[in-house]
Amino acid sequence: MVRDPGPGRLGVLGTLVRDTIHHSGAPAPVRAWGGIAYALAALDAVLPPGWTLVPVVKVGGDQYDEGVAYLNSFSRVGDSSLVRRVPEANNRVELVYSNPSDRTETLTGGVPGWSAAELGEVLPALDALYVNFIAGWELDLGGARRVRKEFSGPTYADLHSLFMGVDAGGRRCPHPVDDAEHWARCFDTVQMNRDEFALFAGDAGEPWAAALWALAGRAGTIIVTHGANGVELMTSTGASGPPARHRLPVPDGPAPGDPTGCGDIWGATYFAQRLGGHDLVVAATNASRMARSKLGTSGAESFRASLRIGEPSPPSHTM
Repeated sequence: MVRDPGPGRLGVLGTLVRDTIHHSGAPAPVRAWGGIAYALAALDAVLPPGWTLVPVVKVGGDQYDEGVAYLNSFSRVGDSSLVRRVPEANNRVELVYSNPSDRTETLTGGVPGWSAAELGEVLPALDALYVNFIAGWELDLGGARRVRKEFSGPTYADLHSLFMGVDAGGRRCPHPVDDAEHWARCFDTVQMNRDEFALFAGDAGEPWAAALWALAGRAGTIIVTHGANGVELMTSTGASGPPARHRLPVPDGPAPGDPTGCGDIWGATYFAQRLGGHDLVVAATNASRMARSKLGTSGAESFRASLRIGEPSPPSHTM
């Protein structure tokens, strides 16, 4: 269960990316902000009253001014002092879809992650922390352990690109992570998609066994997203018994469209709902509705605009 510290400052740690998205049969690619922009768009719409967003983001020097202006354009961003300029080129991703579910992804740019020492300066300014591994190296394990040791507020980590390597040409490919279950023990809630979860256990073979071990640490909930087939959650019940498993379908069923960013939107919405005091079933259901609404748009900016004009509308805070 996410602890409710009351309204406060939600740190959003991830990487701001410029996306180029190629859809099969489309006359031209979509060029837009991506990466952590999807989570920020969702949080801007559904963050509970009294909470403000604090981006914890490094931006490459070639796009720093545009990036900071974009981050400050979100209505719930209350402080951009933790946005750091770095000399490296900002990250860019080219996504090429051969069909609605299969794509190749190529990464360029060199924005570094946050060291454990840097986190020591950041964490005291926050009341809750959402981490999204967009590049895959936003934190190292030492940094994650510092979060576990020093940060008492609610934490959420979408492990996503932690399970993605980069070859010599920048093409992203799945790869197992040493001690993945140790990563999971550093946060209250962790999220993976079904392919990432298959890599989660490594040589141990059975990912749910690894999830059980992670739940003996800080983690209280392990979430596995299954795209159009909904989500699966394992939640610790503490000393009262074995963890509970929940399998929840997508409300209103599958829908066509661009799935880029849906997982980010799901996790950000779920965490915001939990910060607002909703139980995990309500939070997960509303998160699925929000992620499903993204399918009708391409790029984070288009998704954000659809929320501003109310079509599709963000999920309600009650059911």
